[in-house]
Amino acid sequence: MPNRLTRWLTLDADEEAASADNPHEPLRPEQRRGALSLLTLAFGWGFLITGLLVGSQLGAGLYFPDLVRNAMWGNLVNFVAGALVGYMGYQTACNSGLLYRLTYGNIGAYIPVLIVAALTIGWQGIVVGAFGLTWAGSFDSPLFYPIAIFAGVLYTFTTYNGIKGLERVATPSTVVLVLVGIYAAWFNIDRAGGWDAFLAMSAAAVVRQPLSDTAAINIVIGSWVVGAVVMAEYTRFARNAWVAIAIPFIVLVATQIFLQVIGAMGGIVSGSFDFSAYLRSAGPVIAMIGLIAMSLALWTTGDTNLYLPSVQTASVFRLPKRVTIVVCGTLGTILGLGIYQHFMSWIEQIANVVPPLIGPVIVDYYVFNGRRYDTRLLDRLPAWNPVAVAAVAAGIVAAYGFTPPWIASGLFGLLVSMAAYFVLFLLARAFGIRPGYSGVASRS
Repeated sequence: MPNRLTRWLTLDADEEAASADNPHEPLRPEQRRGALSLLTLAFGWGFLITGLLVGSQLGAGLYFPDLVRNAMWGNLVNFVAGALVGYMGYQTACNSGLLYRLTYGNIGAYIPVLIVAALTIGWQGIVVGAFGLTWAGSFDSPLFYPIAIFAGVLYTFTTYNGIKGLERVATPSTVVLVLVGIYAAWFNIDRAGGWDAFLAMSAAAVVRQPLSDTAAINIVIGSWVVGAVVMAEYTRFARNAWVAIAIPFIVLVATQIFLQVIGAMGGIVSGSFDFSAYLRSAGPVIAMIGLIAMSLALWTTGDTNLYLPSVQTASVFRLPKRVTIVVCGTLGTILGLGIYQHFMSWIEQIANVVPPLIGPVIVDYYVFNGRRYDTRLLDRLPAWNPVAVAAVAAGIVAAYGFTPPWIASGLFGLLVSMAAYFVLFLLARAFGIRPGYSGVASRS
């Protein structure tokens, strides 16, 4: 038993290299995948209950036309970040962990990876809790905990054994969810008494709990910026550049706008942000179809959210992916028993912390290295790139304490980290220092 456990915990480079998605090296050309399967998975990933919850929160504080405008701005910010990262993943065939090593150094990469892993494990917990709430109907129900635990175990088991089968589930579940969502939109407007009556209800909700434009945009950014930052995990499989850009557009714009609008309508009319609650009011048949489709979408999303931190931590800490899947899945299941109830507080922290992490990577790749990383230098990188670490610290501090009232804190933190990296890199170079990858590449 000890020998078997030791083997399970020990990295076998040949075994990982033979897998379909080796987290420790860039993908080989034959490991790339077709457009249809990747775009299908993107729809499944994007259809997370998060969009419904965010929409309901926005609906409680914004007049509906203003809500649509602010949702679009927030989603576009995430899309730009996701497209930049996604293109990097496509060009280099690297996952986020490898990209962080190229920018931050082999040890410095621990900082962004640990932060993003903690946040994505939190998202995994939110999906676990969402599954429990969807079927139990209430956090106080005695069924909530066993159902949530079942979901966490299910997501961990299926991710451990491969998620190819879930790609076949993604398409029908997404189609059903779109149809149910369209029906829910019509149902809520009809229940409100028509479009004008619905807008009047929206205006009344704003009076009770007004929300500023910048706060609304920040909520939207926080809801999916982690997805933007880890977009390379999926776009590295793309064979064409347009697929690498289409994936973040589907995930961060198309599906989010749809879900946020549906969530806002349900919240405005019913006063509840629980998608399953107002689905049940539409009748037993529609409710059951919607619950099954939502469960399949949560299943796909749960595996996706577990896959992300598992790949990153395996890459940076040189661990077998099977080990990180079990560890991250267990932590996500435990968090799922309580974190869902603090959904909005979680989003606020994500909006401030995550965007600055990717700023140095974007500037380093696109500005100082001419959209080119030689991935053969991964094992020769320095331990730290202090310029990247300092730039991230500046961005996070700026987001929390110095954001002007006219801009969302998440966007401001990203811009500050990018500007800080640009300036500090030039200063370092003026003193004869080429930080991170640039220093290694210049000596090659």
